[in-house]
Amino acid sequence: MPTELILGLVIGLALLIFLILKTKIHAFLALIISAVVIGLIAGLGPSATVSAISTGFGNTLGNIGIIIGFGVMMGQIFQISGAAERMARTFLKIFGKGKEEFALALTGFIVSIPIFCDSGFVILSPLARALSRETKKSIVGLGVPLAAGLVITHSLIPPTPGPLSVAGQFGVDIGLFILIGILVAIPMAIATTLYGKWLGKKIYQVPDGEDGWQRPPYQEPDYSALSEPSDKPLPSALISFLPLLVPIVLILLNTVLKAFNLTTGFYEIVIFLGTPIIAVAIGLVIAIYTLGLRVPRSELLAEMESGIRSAGIIVFVTGGGGALGKVLQESGIGDAIANELTKTAIPIFILPFLISTLIRFAQGSGTVAMLTAAGITAPIVQAAGGNLMLGAFAACIGSLFFSYFNDSFYWVTTRLMGITETKEQVRVWSFTSTIAWAVGFVELLILSFIL
Repeated sequence: MPTELILGLVIGLALLIFLILKTKIHAFLALIISAVVIGLIAGLGPSATVSAISTGFGNTLGNIGIIIGFGVMMGQIFQISGAAERMARTFLKIFGKGKEEFALALTGFIVSIPIFCDSGFVILSPLARALSRETKKSIVGLGVPLAAGLVITHSLIPPTPGPLSVAGQFGVDIGLFILIGILVAIPMAIATTLYGKWLGKKIYQVPDGEDGWQRPPYQEPDYSALSEPSDKPLPSALISFLPLLVPIVLILLNTVLKAFNLTTGFYEIVIFLGTPIIAVAIGLVIAIYTLGLRVPRSELLAEMESGIRSAGIIVFVTGGGGALGKVLQESGIGDAIANELTKTAIPIFILPFLISTLIRFAQGSGTVAMLTAAGITAPIVQAAGGNLMLGAFAACIGSLFFSYFNDSFYWVTTRLMGITETKEQVRVWSFTSTIAWAVGFVELLILSFIL
């Protein structure tokens, strides 16, 4: 393996950690500086390094930046209109008190099967925030299960593009892959939910009633406010949830129609409306002209502008993570690691897992990690007579390993939960994704005896 690649990775990541933890440099600038250092040391050259940073930043924001802005504005409307309180009351009525964490994990688990986890978390985070505000449960204890449920099914269950492509490369039956994937995902979701519930007591943070967060002493959940009639008129449950449900349904239809290759005529219009940016924009418009009618125009505009301001830092830091990930990808570090591993005597079903794990750590994108691992190892597993289904799941599970600075979802989840300290961000999300990865590895070993 070229020495400069490993040297670039080690020095760049060490510099990034030092800049974020020990200096006054903002995380966004630290990400860009580290991306430049890695690109130059790894041999990309000045021009290619700058190009990779621009491309990674632009691609990431093109996918999620606008959605974050729309989602944060929608959240502000939920708050001032009373829809957030109505959603919290309805959610508790359906699932019961004390089950919020598992209910949110289940919501994320289902929603992310057809929807990218980034978009899903932006759309659903106002619900977690509303529950935190009304029950006094920590946003960490609620947001972690939601994010975990989203990312687990996003990584394991088609028709999400990553696992769908992996299944195709290994040539396994898609229906069986989905069924086994659901069974594999459930223990992972339970483990991460229990961790999130425990962590919520250690990092106790709740909304402060405006556009910020507060850290009071820990207190047990308080349902008294939701057990009594509200002191203000609230919108109906249907009107309150409509801005969330419409984008989810539109994106689901988009995914299903594409899967069945129904892309012409009327279907083309539905696919367009189900594009995540368009779908969330429609949800925001619905929120403005249903919930927003309850609020004076000047107040509504002021709250939406407040949401845009708070979204700015989330957008830039997320883009910085995308820039770093693109530099790592373009440098060839992931491919170099994968090629070295294929020369070892590692058990055949472990090979795609290890390659996916190391590429995930090296460049951040779980989808790139699983697809690279699948592309390299599918022919090897087939030629060696290994179980192709097991190999496919190994590639997918490995992609969950230790999400950190170079993963855009790391920034989306932690920033929307109001977690800004790096050490806490690692506990909140890096450890969560690694718990899912570790549980998945144990299940992979069990599957090796069954399949």
